[in-house]
Amino acid sequence: MVDPVLRALGHPTRLRMLSLMWAGPLSAAGLAAELGISHGLASQHLRTLDRAGLVELAEVRAKRGGRERLYRTVKGSPLSDRTDVSPLLTEAFVSNLRHRLATRAPDSASVVTDAELWVTPEVWREVRKRLADLMYELHEHSQPPHTPGTTPIGAFLMAFEMRSGTGPEAPDPY
Repeated sequence: MVDPVLRALGHPTRLRMLSLMWAGPLSAAGLAAELGISHGLASQHLRTLDRAGLVELAEVRAKRGGRERLYRTVKGSPLSDRTDVSPLLTEAFVSNLRHRLATRAPDSASVVTDAELWVTPEVWREVRKRLADLMYELHEHSQPPHTPGTTPIGAFLMAFEMRSGTGPEAPDPY
């Protein structure tokens, strides 16, 4: 059976929802409008995230004779501490990366890098912590979508230790 957290994180829309709700609570209707999906689909994704413990109910308020539930992302990083990054989660990352690249502002400032390096375990441990801290800092400075004076930023980071047999004899994933 697939871990419910991995299952919840393994869908690109749910990953985007978690990012959007990091800065502040949003309703299913707000998420649907932001993501261009139906209210029902946004509600279904929210239920999956809630069952996995990745979001929490932040507020219930009256709206047009009904009640609007606003959810926020549970703070912390369920991804950085995992050692079992599944193909499902990797595909969700890749899907979101493609989406973000397609919406990249032309001629905008960016940081792009690629690396396949050999470093000591001590260097890897320290750099891994600094990378996680940088992404946490970026999340902590995030504002709700469309806040005046802000600009949307796409960020994707996946740094991992590889098996030592990565030379020409290693299988090519493509």
